[in-house]
Parts: sequence; structure tokens; C-alpha cells
Amino acid sequence: MASHEFTSIRSPRIKGARRLAKRAFRQRERRFLAEGPQAVREALDLPDVVHELYATAEAMQRHTALIRTAEQAGIPVHRVTLDVMGELAQTVTPQGLLAVCSFVDVPLSAVDRPRLVVVLSHVRDPGNAGTVLRSADAAGADAVIFTDASVDPYNGKCVRASAGSLFHLPVVVGVRIEEVTGFLRDAGLTLLAADGQGKRTLDEAADAGMLTGPVAWIFGNEAWGLPQETLALADETVSVPIYGRAESLNLATAATVCLYATAREQRRTRLSPSS
Repeated sequence: MASHEFTSIRSPRIKGARRLAKRAFRQRERRFLAEGPQAVREALDLPDVVHELYATAEAMQRHTALIRTAEQAGIPVHRVTLDVMGELAQTVTPQGLLAVCSFVDVPLSAVDRPRLVVVLSHVRDPGNAGTVLRSADAAGADAVIFTDASVDPYNGKCVRASAGSLFHLPVVVGVRIEEVTGFLRDAGLTLLAADGQGKRTLDEAADAGMLTGPVAWIFGNEAWGLPQETLALADETVSVPIYGRAESLNLATAATVCLYATAREQRRTRLSPSS
């Protein structure tokens, strides 16, 4: 267990961790903060990702297995007061555990033979982006790509919303949409752009067999969707049908519906005796 307790936010080490809340410092140091036991647990499962762990006395008693895992891996564990954790954490009610982690993104070229890929283009809300990342993980996607016009996946709110999924699947960051679509098309994927005015509904796309092969879904901005130049890069535009009276679905919900519909069709095709 840690023998020294940090009681002041003026400590150089605490100040160094605290500044990772800002994107400029994250980019410069290629490190970010992962808050809460779920994120810390998933981060510790990857080698050489966690650099140091901060924990309150209560959290150290409650999460002894995580503390032991970190210490056995040679990761420094620092005990902090509730006040210091409150300054480090980016939540109203901190959970008492916070890890300083290395960036985990990979280059686009590392996305190898994918069957289901998510592309986030002009997505600005970190909570939405993190939730889509979580849904992509749950649906068995092979990668999530954040274009250069999208939110930083290492934003604290995005990391929390991903619920650990940031550490589960390849994440590509900061690539131009033209480069992304060209790479995925060369890899044999059908590019489907989610759009409220799509030429086909999701049901029609499924009935036409468009979801059975390798697919990349392109999702756009929460308020205004995808620009025309991005829609033009897709093979097809697809809308999620609304059967009730709701005006629309939010980005994360629509993405989840699209991803699970695709995963179902792909799995059914792979498991079919005649395939």
C-alpha cells in the first residue's frame, strides 16, 4: 500500500496529473485520466498503459484487488485525500480511483481485415461519442475511428461514457474522412452513412443484404448530421425507421440500433449452414 498521502493540490505530481484534464496537455504528453474502478480495471488489463494510480483511503480498502494488481505490476499507487481526489476527478461525486494512462489509439493501418467498423465524423459531444464506443464494443465491432473533426476520445466524459470499452477495441484518432473512407473501401467494406433522410431505411438495407458483408457505419454530428461531401463518400445513406411519434433518435441510440442490426445479419450469415 502507498505510505505517503498527498494532501495538497499544489504538489508537483498532483498538478501534473490534474493538467491532463486539458486536451493540449494530453496531446503533448500522450497521457490521459481514467476515472473509477471500471475504467481502472480495464486499463490494468493492458500492459504498460497505466503509469500511476491515485486512490483515497476508502477506495484502497474497497478495491484491494485493483490496488494489489497495480502494485504487483510495479505501478506507483498514491493515496490522496478526498479534497485532492475532488480536484483530480472530473465528476461531481468521485469514486476514489483515478489512473494516469498512456494513449491507446492505433494507426489506421492497424485495422486489419475488419467486418464491422464505426466512423465518427464531426461528432462533438463526448458523452455521445463514449456511448457509441461502448455500443460498438458490445456489438463486436472491430474498430472505432474518430475523424479529425470529432471530439477527443480521451476527454474525461468520453472515457467515462465508454465504461472501459476504450481499452477493448482498436481506436483510431484524428484521420481525415477522405482517408478513412478510401482505406475502408480498399479493405472491402460497404460504407453506410446514417442519415435521417437516407435513401433506404435500415430495414430495407437489411432486406437487400447490405448488412451481411463487411460494413462501416459513418455517424455524424448530433445536431446537423453529416455534410453533403461526406454523404457523397458513402455507398448508401440509411435512415433508422421511426414507427412511433418520436421526431428522431439521438446519435448514440441510432448508432446502437444500426450496429446491432448489422451484427445480427453478419452473425446469422456466418452461422448459416449454407454460408
